[in-house]
Amino acid sequence: MIDRVFLIVLDGVGIGELPDAQRYGDIGSDTIRNTARAVGGLNLPVLESFGLGCLGDIEGVPCTANPVASYGRMAERSPGKDTTTGHWEIAGLILDQPFPVYPKGFPEDLLAKFTSVIGREIIGNEVASGTEIIMRLGDEHVKTGKPIVYTSADSVFQIAAHEDVITVDELYKISAMARALLTGEHAVGRVIARPFSGSSGNYARTARRKDFSLTPIAETMLDRLCTRGFEVYGIGKIDDIFANRGLTGSNHTTDNAATLQAILERTAVDFKGLVFANCIDFDMLYGHRNDYRGFAQALERVDAELLKIQQALTPRDLMIITADHGVDPTTPSTDHSREHVPLLAYCSGVPGVNLGTRNSFGDIAATIMELFGVGPWPVGESFANVFQHHKG
Repeated sequence: MIDRVFLIVLDGVGIGELPDAQRYGDIGSDTIRNTARAVGGLNLPVLESFGLGCLGDIEGVPCTANPVASYGRMAERSPGKDTTTGHWEIAGLILDQPFPVYPKGFPEDLLAKFTSVIGREIIGNEVASGTEIIMRLGDEHVKTGKPIVYTSADSVFQIAAHEDVITVDELYKISAMARALLTGEHAVGRVIARPFSGSSGNYARTARRKDFSLTPIAETMLDRLCTRGFEVYGIGKIDDIFANRGLTGSNHTTDNAATLQAILERTAVDFKGLVFANCIDFDMLYGHRNDYRGFAQALERVDAELLKIQQALTPRDLMIITADHGVDPTTPSTDHSREHVPLLAYCSGVPGVNLGTRNSFGDIAATIMELFGVGPWPVGESFANVFQHHKG
């Protein structure tokens, strides 16, 4: 019997292109394997013991003979490759249409409405790297007070502002106004407030980023668990991704170290329900900057911390490790990549089995709903049978 599920999303840690990757310009993307190859091998003893190496030829991570966790990979059914889509599908919500993207910038009539409601003109309105655009336009922003608006290949409306020019609270208000405008055909997945600091030639983003996601368009597993009396605790940006819906509590950590520490602390709490956590550094610090060495080092740091969490779990706990998309740091692109994601499910005393390639991230929601007795879930194929006969 399972009382607690610890669901950990390694943001951007994909494992091989999906069959439709060509539609997204992602042929050849393979985040984990390409990163391992680029650094001459990874050292991931915990993930190796869970069966990660059995998902493919990962340099430095062989397929262990007797994995202690069940292992597989999942394909995304929803169109797109963004954070919101991936997390919503993990939570059992499949999208029929992708969120809108703006490869040529946002339309002028939309920006006219935005500048009217915030009372400021803007600069930018282009597809850009967040770190690059503040270096290029930061001086003009500081001089004029005009916020920097930009997007990427993902469905995002990003607003950058220096904390000494536009306060963080004011930037959040501006972002909330943008979120209210971006509906209908312009309903982007996320509006992201991007505060930065520093001086000319040395600008850097601060940790006070805030995401303003769409409210989920239908019930998610978080909603159902809450209404049935289970605890649902978000760690990292889970609260932002689900617009604070379906959570009984949260800890908005801003980096992997703090997220993993928060997960470890929750293992000492007596509750029945779900801890849903996002480890953001792979995506935010390394994938989007094509820093494959940093990406590899982050994987190895997380692996070491996972051992502490594993040792703190009881036989009535299930830990699931997965991802929401890829963000291959070895390819020319700095955007997300349309990839399979790993699926590793550990419960002490339960032998690992090969879960194969799953047809939807929603299999996680279907499994959790069945384990907690609040299913069936309308999408996804449960693998709860692997754990149901475990006595704990």
